[in-house]
Amino acid sequence: MSRLTVWHDGDCPLCRREIALMRKLDVSGAIEFVDAAGSATCPLNRTEMLARFHAREGDGPLLSGAAAFAAMWRANPLLRPLGEVARNRLILSVLERLYLRFLRVRPHLQRWASGREARA
Repeated sequence: MSRLTVWHDGDCPLCRREIALMRKLDVSGAIEFVDAAGSATCPLNRTEMLARFHAREGDGPLLSGAAAFAAMWRANPLLRPLGEVARNRLILSVLERLYLRFLRVRPHLQRWASGREARA
């Protein structure tokens, strides 16, 4: 299996939680997590990288949204079956529509998670 690079928003409390969980699950070390909010070099401009979730399998194309999540799931033995199911175009299109809905409520969830972090 080739290495997977995942770009995430290190300033987003939701992203930090999700990436912390994925780091724990990545027992094989197959995923390189890159904070796109930091000083890392990004394949797109920073605004585009922070607006959606991005990943790249090896030297393959840059994946975005549900396709990037599916690639991350495939890189993890525990979540691999879910990532494999997402190779189906119909399943991936449903996941992408759900991801687009999530992006609409993401700002509200970020504010909620920020408030929880401040109280902790």
